[in-house]
Amino acid sequence: MASESFNPFKMAQQQFDAVAEKLGLDQATRDFLRTPCREYHFNIPIRMDDGSYKVYRGFRVQHSDARGPAKGGIRFHPQETIDTVKALAMWMTWKTAVVDIPLGGGKGGVICDPHNLSMREQEAICRGWVRQIARNVGPLQDVPAPDVMTTGQHMLWMLDEYETITGFKSPGFITGKPIGMGGSLARPEATGYGAIFTLREALKEKGIDIGKTTASFQGFGNVSQFAIDLYTQYGGKAIAVSSWDQKEQKSFTFRRKSGIDMKELLGITNRFGEIDRIKAVELGFEVLPGEDWIDQEVDILVPAALENQVNAQTAPQIHSSVKFIVEGANGPTTPEADEIIKKKNIWMIPDFLANAGGVTCSYFEQVQCNMNFFWTKEEVLTRLDNKMTEAYHATSELAQKRNVYMRDAAYMISISRVAEAVKMRGWV
Repeated sequence: MASESFNPFKMAQQQFDAVAEKLGLDQATRDFLRTPCREYHFNIPIRMDDGSYKVYRGFRVQHSDARGPAKGGIRFHPQETIDTVKALAMWMTWKTAVVDIPLGGGKGGVICDPHNLSMREQEAICRGWVRQIARNVGPLQDVPAPDVMTTGQHMLWMLDEYETITGFKSPGFITGKPIGMGGSLARPEATGYGAIFTLREALKEKGIDIGKTTASFQGFGNVSQFAIDLYTQYGGKAIAVSSWDQKEQKSFTFRRKSGIDMKELLGITNRFGEIDRIKAVELGFEVLPGEDWIDQEVDILVPAALENQVNAQTAPQIHSSVKFIVEGANGPTTPEADEIIKKKNIWMIPDFLANAGGVTCSYFEQVQCNMNFFWTKEEVLTRLDNKMTEAYHATSELAQKRNVYMRDAAYMISISRVAEAVKMRGWV
């Protein structure tokens, strides 16, 4: 989450300003797109299990709805800040635009720690969040989804509350729902698989056999788990993964040079993606400090946890063997680190392209819910693969044609599309 020294929203604006300059955008369009259209701050009063009352702070930010309803997850995190939510809403706008789906960018959050809350208390927070914002969200306005520390169960409670308030069945109001309750097949895999689809295309483009590559992953949540799964299915060898330890309040890196077996690792992992250190040692893993995922001697780095992980301090530690970075997380790399990565000549697949598989599949879920007709898992994954492959090649071609960094190329495509929508609507 954001710290006092790191402000993700300022970073998102800095990235936007640099590309707006390259595109020669007029001042009104810049002013319009560098801040959110709307932001909501509200209190969520909850009756706790012990009978006491507690008030939680909730947010929803709609950065842009020029190309369609706002779209973006809801995070439960003790260090959630409005600046984090604003940055993520802005990145969602670029993410939906880069894969060319008719949605905008939004994000939500609640300052809370689900580790210390019962399921009933979490349900009360979900329902309270919807009660505060029900008039300003909906299938045709703003469509939420799960994010850090929220699940399909949380989404279902939110949907139920929304339908209770409106009196209508609206399964398209929220995505990431459980299968059988309006959820799409392949949604859990989508973000991690999408990242590896883009990596597969990058390796093909550079003439590298994925089966001969090694990778290190940061984080072991949903994105990282499925990214490792598909990467190893393709024949790649994952040798290190970092994971948060709630008891110790810090992360550790688990390394096994012979490679990671996903089924084995999942067997010693809890539902928060935290790996049991004692059992890991028994399975032959070395347990290293959390930040050591970044300096491994591998071909590929996949930051797939939180923002600000590859920064001015950590980027110089990237091993000279690294040729690719695939950003599974949102905003893991700072502009200062980007300069270091450029000098190291590493091919960057930027976050809002690499991890757009999640929102693409959420869009597929929304479409299926709205037409009340569901696709097979194979159909969803084929459509997802096509979207990600198309978006990767469009970005890569522009990067090479204009001789710009991949992040800048992805931004140029996204910002141009959103700016055009804003202009065509006559807003600026």
